[in-house]
Amino acid sequence: MRMALTVLVMALTTVGCAVDTVSPARAAERFHAALSAHQEGAACAMLARKTADKLPGPGQSCADALRELRLGPGGQVTSVAVWGEDAQVRLAGDTLFLHRFSDGWRIRAAGCEPMGDLPYDCEVED
Repeated sequence: MRMALTVLVMALTTVGCAVDTVSPARAAERFHAALSAHQEGAACAMLARKTADKLPGPGQSCADALRELRLGPGGQVTSVAVWGEDAQVRLAGDTLFLHRFSDGWRIRAAGCEPMGDLPYDCEVED
């Protein structure tokens, strides 16, 4: 019984690392932590499906595409704005846009820079 409980806790902990069900800020931090640790595959698992599918070029995986982009460091969260199921998280070194899906917050755009009155210009987007 104790062994089964330990395995269950480990499985839930592992699943929880991919998508954050509580906070868009935490999801953004986890995404950049994965990139900093050169775990681009884990970072891809945090992207919205449409974003992950659009990212790779011909003959490239999502992880390869993220590795090639070399997104800047995320840094500390400076602000969070949530509008229903959508959120914007500003970090010291990046701005990300997220959406809350049934399994939690996922990254829809990253590497975003403001363009004055125009929409943000993002390195990764759906």
